Amino acid sequence: MAIDADPSDRKLEEPTTERTPVEPSFTGVGRAAAVSLAILVAIAGLTGWWGYRAYESRQEQLQRNLFVQTARQGALNLTTIDYTEAEANVLRIIDSATGTFRDDFEKRSQPFIDVVKQAQSKSQGSITEACLESQAGDTAQVLVAVTVNTSMAGVTEEQPRAWRMRIAVQQVDDGVKVSNVEFVP
Repeated sequence: MAIDADPSDRKLEEPTTERTPVEPSFTGVGRAAAVSLAILVAIAGLTGWWGYRAYESRQEQLQRNLFVQTARQGALNLTTIDYTEAEANVLRIIDSATGTFRDDFEKRSQPFIDVVKQAQSKSQGSITEACLESQAGDTAQVLVAVTVNTSMAGVTEEQPRAWRMRIAVQQVDDGVKVSNVEFVP
């Protein structure tokens, strides 16, 4: 019997297992998850876009409404004058105006007040209709139809008069104000 050499000399053979890199592959579940995620991202993006458009549309409508409301009030201010409160009425017109319209009205305000007081005039305007004619950024043109009842001392009561005005309004630092008024036939 042969004696083997020293057992420590013996090399132990370890089993060799070669590891091959695993290629990533989508299984059916992985593919479905990726498609679902893509659909969710698309839906979220579309919902966000629709929400933003709805918000933007609402803001534009609020601005249009503000322009029309400012023009309506401007027309009332211009057509509702009482000789007993002429200074306050004129100040209300000046405060709601801007630009050259304000400057021109302010320069002519004292002679206007004097005529109203001398004639003991009272006029009361009422808005018949108002609509936005055009808008460009922070300015707009508004058509306003007004019925005005006027009375003066010593004059028999007149029939109401219908006027149409094109009122320009403009967004300024402290709100929207009247920037021009013209009468439309």
